[in-house]
Amino acid sequence: MGGYGEGRKFPRQRPPPPDRGWTRRRRGVGETRSRCGRLRWCGNAECGVDGEVGTAEGTDEGSAQYPGPGLDGSPAELAGEQPSIHGDQRRGRGPAGVLRPLQRPSGRSRRPDRRAGVMSGPWEQIPLFALPEGTLTASPDFTDDVLPDDDAASVDAGVFVAADQAGSEPAVAAHRESSEQRDAAEADDAPTPPSPEVDGAAVDGDEVDDDAAGSDEVAVDPPVWETLPAGEEADGHALIVTAAGTYTPSGRELTGPVDSVEKLDKLIRWAALTPLGAPAQIWIVGQGACELLGWIIDPGSEDDVDDMEALRNRAAQELTAVLHATLTPLLNAGWELRGDPGHVVHLSRSIGNFTSMVDVVIEPYVWTYWNKDFGWHNRVGDMGILGSPTAGTYLPDDDLPAARELGRRLAWCAQHLGVLPGPTPARTGAAIVDKIKRERTRSGKGIVVTTPGSVPPLDGPPRGDLEPAVGWTRVPDAQDLDGTGRLVSIDQRAAYLASAGMLEFGYGQPTHLTGNAAAAAAVGEKGAPFGLWRITLPAGQALSLPEKLPLPHPHMLADQPVQTWVTTVSLDGLCSPVADGGIGAELDDLDITEAWVYPQQGRALDKWAKILREARKAAVDTDDEATKRFLSTCYKGYIGRMVNPDMWTATRMQHHHQPLWRASIIAHCRWRGRRVAMRIAREHGRWPVRTVTDSWVYLLADSEDIADASEALGKMSVEKDVVLTDTLLSAFASAEDVHDVNLAIKAAFADDEEGDL
Repeated sequence: MGGYGEGRKFPRQRPPPPDRGWTRRRRGVGETRSRCGRLRWCGNAECGVDGEVGTAEGTDEGSAQYPGPGLDGSPAELAGEQPSIHGDQRRGRGPAGVLRPLQRPSGRSRRPDRRAGVMSGPWEQIPLFALPEGTLTASPDFTDDVLPDDDAASVDAGVFVAADQAGSEPAVAAHRESSEQRDAAEADDAPTPPSPEVDGAAVDGDEVDDDAAGSDEVAVDPPVWETLPAGEEADGHALIVTAAGTYTPSGRELTGPVDSVEKLDKLIRWAALTPLGAPAQIWIVGQGACELLGWIIDPGSEDDVDDMEALRNRAAQELTAVLHATLTPLLNAGWELRGDPGHVVHLSRSIGNFTSMVDVVIEPYVWTYWNKDFGWHNRVGDMGILGSPTAGTYLPDDDLPAARELGRRLAWCAQHLGVLPGPTPARTGAAIVDKIKRERTRSGKGIVVTTPGSVPPLDGPPRGDLEPAVGWTRVPDAQDLDGTGRLVSIDQRAAYLASAGMLEFGYGQPTHLTGNAAAAAAVGEKGAPFGLWRITLPAGQALSLPEKLPLPHPHMLADQPVQTWVTTVSLDGLCSPVADGGIGAELDDLDITEAWVYPQQGRALDKWAKILREARKAAVDTDDEATKRFLSTCYKGYIGRMVNPDMWTATRMQHHHQPLWRASIIAHCRWRGRRVAMRIAREHGRWPVRTVTDSWVYLLADSEDIADASEALGKMSVEKDVVLTDTLLSAFASAEDVHDVNLAIKAAFADDEEGDL
């Protein structure tokens, strides 16, 4: 059967610098405005946007949309003929001035024959459910009594018996409601998001005039990860729908185009997909597939708003309205919506005691969801399993290569994480935790945390985080600048993941202690137990501390003592010797007056961290930057969301609310970084000029190397290394305050500081 054209090399654009602004280009009869990126808004469907906003032209009803046969069983389709799927058709080309959002940035050729032939062979169009020999067959008129073969999905026979006994309902991919489904059903408040900026030269190089059509064109090799094979681990759990047809994640073609919501319903019921740590998934890839289903929105142009967030909100509202208007056939067929539909449509259907749950993910519109997992203000960030627009790991430009790469990533998640990717990276991290929780509950072995770990009522709690990440800059002196010619940023390799796997976390109902009882609780055979401690931080000036490092704790002041709450990690850190980053305090010096101590503690996240660590190694070993970055967003997103109870309001999700775990992880990374800074000062005589979270910036000589040799997580690796020009050296030498230093660092690195947490 036709696959994804494995082995074929597809052109791919190079993203320009992240701060590239809006540009104008002529596109045929219309002038378009674009900010390049895979998530496009384009006039004539040939320019791109980075996921925030843009312009696009929609479909003209008078134009031939997908002139080839669809799912109606027409002779051409039954004969296996390949309809002409041109790029401008697929991208919704229409009259100039019509603004429609498109999803991916650009490899935009004006030659539809090139875009139509992106695969290694023709894509045979198969009527829905009329599968080739060796697979399940059904008549083209969509019989309801078909059962999937092993490649599609397996369902207990009892499920269909129960369905038959329930009445004349068609056979559904119904399963007794699993704990995975129940957890996911209560997590539907979570969503997903946007794309890379396109180098204009790379785009224009693809857009050749007719008189130059015969000239040689330079083929750009795809990134390494796009050439990796797609496994079969996600088959039976997910499907990918494009304008050309429907495919398993491994690339096996199942059906022709899905050109109506009724046929989408039949596809879902026929496929009988099963959950894998999350509900089964149907991915709609490409604007053409959305057009066939009537899922087109027109939120307007970026010129109409001052804030791109307003455009995103408008688009999200319009998408919800369009879906409500078009999903009636699904609802009439017995499906129910779990929450308002958006870029993810959460569907469930119950027959007796059996429940089928499916998430329909609309890839062109993931940008309509926005949170810190994917962007910050009007910048585009990581978009979960779809990749990072600014880092160049988003899906390929054209729909079929994009479908192949998405299928590969879905299979990769199933193989290495044991779950399908969640609607956000944080939800993916939570799904892995829940998978481990179910396994430990069944086996009776291992730590199982079932309750939230809300911050207990504190007397005089600090403002902001209990354990803030450090942010500090100083003005370099003559000694710092002597003999230096490089600016180097080092950071801890996967810092949060490293700490999460080695720390013991408390759980259960904490005990409140005061006075001598609180002080006594901190003295134990294995050290202080997991908890919160109200202590007095001495004034920094009263201690013999290095002048070229920040104070040991962010709550500490130079000129006066401060009473505050800290975690056990900070309690241990403060008692460490100055040479190891602490202040050399005794417990009595810290004047413990109050404490909340947890009755149980253990390495609750050890297996979670091991799964992610091994998956990260697999990604690194295969140069799979896309999945490596995705993993980073998973553990950072999950740990970051531990603090927010609003993320975990559903009963079966509340155990993910663990703000003290998060505070302990942040504190552990902070103390580890300070300990390394002290070691570097001893061994190299160099002191940092800036630290942000887990990264440390140094002025170094040409031959100096201060990174750790070890490849272990938590060790220091070089993040950025630039040679300083005379102008930049002068900027550091003439800096009068920390603001000047920060400007000089920004100019040298030209990118925002962002550690590999």
